[in-house]
Amino acid sequence: MAGLGGRTVRDLRRESRSAVLQRLYFDGPMSRHALGPATGLSSGSVSNVVAELLADGLVEEAGSVGSDAGRPPRLLRIRSDSGRLIGVDVGETRVRVELLDLALTELARTERPLGPRGYEVDAVVGHVHEGIAEVLRTARLAADDLLGVGIGVPGIIEHADEEGAVVHGQTIGWDAVPLERLLRRTGRLPARIPYFVDNGAKALGQAEMWFGAGRGARNAVVILFGSGVGACVVTEEAAQGRAVEWGHLTVRVGGRRCRCGARGCLEAYAGAEALVARWREAGGRPSAGAGGETALTELLAAAHPVSGRAPDPVAAAVLAETAEYLGAGLSDLINLFQPERILIGGWAGLQLGGGFLDEVREHALAQALRFPAGRVGIDLGRLGPDAVTVGAAVLPLAAFFARGGQRPRPAAGSVPSPAWRAALDGRLA
Repeated sequence: MAGLGGRTVRDLRRESRSAVLQRLYFDGPMSRHALGPATGLSSGSVSNVVAELLADGLVEEAGSVGSDAGRPPRLLRIRSDSGRLIGVDVGETRVRVELLDLALTELARTERPLGPRGYEVDAVVGHVHEGIAEVLRTARLAADDLLGVGIGVPGIIEHADEEGAVVHGQTIGWDAVPLERLLRRTGRLPARIPYFVDNGAKALGQAEMWFGAGRGARNAVVILFGSGVGACVVTEEAAQGRAVEWGHLTVRVGGRRCRCGARGCLEAYAGAEALVARWREAGGRPSAGAGGETALTELLAAAHPVSGRAPDPVAAAVLAETAEYLGAGLSDLINLFQPERILIGGWAGLQLGGGFLDEVREHALAQALRFPAGRVGIDLGRLGPDAVTVGAAVLPLAAFFARGGQRPRPAAGSVPSPAWRAALDGRLA
């Protein structure tokens, strides 16, 4: 039966369940009485929805609150053990996999170095599935307990009907990689368990907006600052965030060669990989064989030494120039999107820390237009280096809420193809 605006009774019921679940998740524990005004539902609708969620094991009672008269209201909360999520961060040196409950409490984790094969697609797919199997084994859980697997990857994500998520990761050598199909083809997980593949900066942005320094903001930009740089723009029109390839904004025509192949990109000057390379070129000497994180630590130690030693002028000059480039890049974001907040996360952003951020903030505000510059706050993210993994796990969590707490159904791509399609595919292979 169709309801208002073409919505069916089932649609309305799902939306009501979703509204109650989200309010309990973000603002709970709450009483039935408080859920009415918080969700806009009538008391009768709240009672019906709560009864369903209690029966489904998604919600539980959590004590009561004081009352001047009559029976004290009972509080309700989400059952953290009513679902399991997996977040995957395909990072710059390793693939990190975490298993979490609905409260985002970590149940198990593993990390797999990319190794000599690097971003070779088959190797990454293997790391993801081996990591999933390991965390499930560690927690003694079956794959059927999962609500989904979220995966944050570098690059632009295209969602194609037949292939699922396709990754265009120019900086890592991925050209239209059908990652979702490749993951599903292994058959390691039941067909009904969905994969959610998205840009790593968007996953970071999702986490910071839901649980970190972005909470309460309507418009924000979240920066992922690692070996390269990326950004997620969150607006009222794009509440889930939109990944933007900010690192490939041209800051110097004919400048340094970027990993993407172009010249003069912001990432070629301000990413951690480029920062360390520029230090070496200027005469800096990181330890032999030092990886990106170790080399950046050594650069910072040289620029800001302890025990009263004089700073290394080469390292200090490279950091100062990098702050100017980042400030210029942030001023562009301020002018373009006029956000309330800009949050900087990622391992390099967090490692560089507050002192470096002060310099970046000064340059950004000096170069941006006065009106939007006067309204923006520029700060570090709060969720630490695991934020991309948590943000990836939020992708299946958000889908779970949107379904009103219903378990996932088989993905469209998991339905067997008609016989004629299989035969044709065989001829074309």
